[in-house]
This record gives sequence, structure tokens and C-alpha cells, in this order.
Amino acid sequence: MPKRGDRGGAKTRARIAEIASELFLERGFDEVTIAEVAAAAGVSKVTVFSHFERKEDLLLDRLPDVVDIVRTAIRERANDVDAIRALRRAVLALGEERHVLSGLGGDLEPIMRTIAASPALIARLRAFGYEIETELAAGLDADASFDGDSTLAAALLVAAYRTVAVETVRRRLAGEDLDDLAVSHRRRVKRAFDAVERGISGAHRKAPSA
Repeated sequence: MPKRGDRGGAKTRARIAEIASELFLERGFDEVTIAEVAAAAGVSKVTVFSHFERKEDLLLDRLPDVVDIVRTAIRERANDVDAIRALRRAVLALGEERHVLSGLGGDLEPIMRTIAASPALIARLRAFGYEIETELAAGLDADASFDGDSTLAAALLVAAYRTVAVETVRRRLAGEDLDDLAVSHRRRVKRAFDAVERGISGAHRKAPSA
């Protein structure tokens, strides 16, 4: 698979994902084949699969960013910042940036409609949630300041943020003012992390304010 630092490979990957997404949103995920995506992008099927392991990842191509965000937040945190606090700050930053992964950015309605109509995409989202839990649990295990159950903590944190993000998306699609929603999103993220931290065995610290 091309390295992330390979500019040519990154451009090709982005172009394939963009074209595939247009086809999926227009015709439905299950109605478009990899061969059709390859033809529209002017590449071979082999090239498509050299950039994407699964067909689902052509539409959900931003999901790997979540792994990078979790890994970077934990590994590059300051010595006096524990893993959960570092993750909290990273998640809050997504909201401040109105990043698509926060539910505050991007053109969500056609994407959500396409996902809802495809059991394969729904299953991929569920599987990816488990992958994030595994990555986060590994990060907590490596954090000397954390002495709780890393698997349980990771599952609770992922579930808490998913709940906040899904509600943000729902309210956004309902037409709620984006500025008001961004404020609410930030408040709910803080409350979610506070609630999880209070419930995690071994997290004997006062919940941070940011």
C-alpha cells in the first residue's frame, strides 16, 4: 500500500475516493462495482485495491484518520498529560475545526442516506468502532498514569463519543443552527468524558475543565 508520505500516491488515492463517492451517492453503494470505479478513475482494479483494502473504505475513506488522531494524541502528549486528557483535547479540537469526523463539517445528508441504505457500510462502521477501541486500549495500556481496565475504558470512551457525534449529526440534519450546535457539541463532549472518567476504575483524578 502506498505510504502516506507519497504525494503521488496520496493524490491518486484521494481522486479514486472522490470519484467512487460521487458514484455511490448518485447510484447507491451496492449498485456500483469496483470495476466501474476503476474505469471512471482511469486506473486498474489492482490500483484501487492497492489504496483501499475494502470497497466500503472508498466511501468511508476518512475513517483511518480516526486511528491517526487517537495514536497521535496519545503518543505526542506532554509528560504531564495523561492519555485520556490528551484524547479529550484532540476530540474537542475536531469540533473547533468543524472537522467532518465531529459531525459538524462536510455534506452529511447524502452520505448518511447512502450509508443507511447499505448493510455492508453499516457493518463496516461497526467493525471500525472495534478497531478504534483496540487502538485506544493499547494506548491506555502504555500510559503509566492509567491503572484501570483499559478495554472497558476504551469501549466506554468510544461509545460516549459516538453518541455525541450521532446526536450532532441528527440535529444538524434537522436544520439546527450550526454555531449553536457547535457550542452544544463541545459541551456534550466534555460531559461525556467527565462521565466516563468518573466511572472508570483507577481514574483517581479531578475531571479537567478542557
